[in-house]
Amino acid sequence: MGEYRAVFLVNGILLLILGVAMLVPAMLDARVGHPDWQVFLAAAFLTGFVGAALSITCWGSGENLQLRQAFVLTTSVWVVTPAFGALPFVFSDLGLSYTDAFFEAMSGITTTGSTVISGLEHAPPGILIWRALLQWMGGIGIIVTAVAILPLLQVGGMQLFRMESSDASEKVLPRTAQIAGAISIIYLSLSLLCALGYWAAGMPAFDAAAHAMTTIATGGFSTSDQSMGVYDSALIDYTAMAFMIIGSLPFLLYFQVVRGRPLALWRDSQVRWFFAILLTAIACMTVYQISGNGLPVADAIRFTAFNVTSILTGTGYATDDYSQWGSFAVVVFFFVMFIGGCAGSTSCGIKIFRFQVLYAAARSQMSRLVQPHGVFVANFNRRPIPESVMDSVMSFFFLFALSFAVMAVLLSLMGLDFLTAISGAGTAIANVGPGLGDVIGPSGTFAPLPDMAKWLLAAGMLLGRLELLTVMVLFTRTFWRS
Repeated sequence: MGEYRAVFLVNGILLLILGVAMLVPAMLDARVGHPDWQVFLAAAFLTGFVGAALSITCWGSGENLQLRQAFVLTTSVWVVTPAFGALPFVFSDLGLSYTDAFFEAMSGITTTGSTVISGLEHAPPGILIWRALLQWMGGIGIIVTAVAILPLLQVGGMQLFRMESSDASEKVLPRTAQIAGAISIIYLSLSLLCALGYWAAGMPAFDAAAHAMTTIATGGFSTSDQSMGVYDSALIDYTAMAFMIIGSLPFLLYFQVVRGRPLALWRDSQVRWFFAILLTAIACMTVYQISGNGLPVADAIRFTAFNVTSILTGTGYATDDYSQWGSFAVVVFFFVMFIGGCAGSTSCGIKIFRFQVLYAAARSQMSRLVQPHGVFVANFNRRPIPESVMDSVMSFFFLFALSFAVMAVLLSLMGLDFLTAISGAGTAIANVGPGLGDVIGPSGTFAPLPDMAKWLLAAGMLLGRLELLTVMVLFTRTFWRS
């Protein structure tokens, strides 16, 4: 196990950070006199002790992280963190089983937003802020992973962004540590702006802080069972929409904007595709709401824009039970949940750039059919797409569809109805949050599901968050050969 000392070291450091983070809800509960502060303090001590033991034992190994260790590290971090992050849920007054607690923690750290907890209005502040913190830490974690690690692992076409950043004129920052530092500052600044925006829109200060963390992380955990609908405020809805969109755009482009390139965002084809898809979906659904359901124009625009944005970005907030809007709405929301935002953002799903690569490849192929002797090169952001990227993207689409189908079948074998099984599989692997139907829809929770279904969905969240291949490669015989 000596070759994995660096893996243990990084996991230890992250557990130390997680332990320190647990002190925040401990202080909040202690301030209001809730006994759960002892739970958070004990969990912080245990988590910090294990993290310190791993860090001290493996400190100074002097080992460069190789490709195999990088795969193990990436997956292990996203398993170990929710395993310890679940401890406060287990021993709190909520009385959750470890299965439910791990599901909640995995949903939080992967910014999925599915929950097994009801009665959030009466939950202690420590639990509410801990759920928000898990999503906030997961948001910054996935940005750093997507920008600094996945391109090196060449997972699902992410090497395309390694190709872009390797050019000297486009290189934003030279080292991983600097990338993480710059992104963290931007991420924290946007979180503070979001909190101020919510507070100015009329949201209580505590709720504004909690929702800001889950909005910028496109996570969707709320402080109420009614999610954003509890405020019934158009201003809060539009504020949430703005920051959900901000969280779904590439964070490295924000750095370019700060450095004096204000048009960097709009010049990126990913961003333009994202807005085109979002506006088209909102327009179609708004027309349907006005003509089919008879909603006033202002209400149709407000509720449609919010909920479509929430599902497309993978946030999972809700202001209405959109599964009751009609069959057309159910179909649209089902397909929209798979799209996701841009690469290098906190958003989830398949990602916009993969649809662009697929479209470019199909367009080149059709051109060759018309002109067999012509030379047609597929491009992304005005640069040729290497064959390796196309192969990776095609593999990703195949594995995504296969994983979704297998999960849906397994969930149905566990006794779930068709809509719950198929939307549960989709919302887990796309990291969206609420599913469709009466059980796991916007007005329900995942608590009624059997334990095996919750473990399967938690595994689906992990697969979706780490782009499938990062996890699947660990189960191949070739990976473990010397």
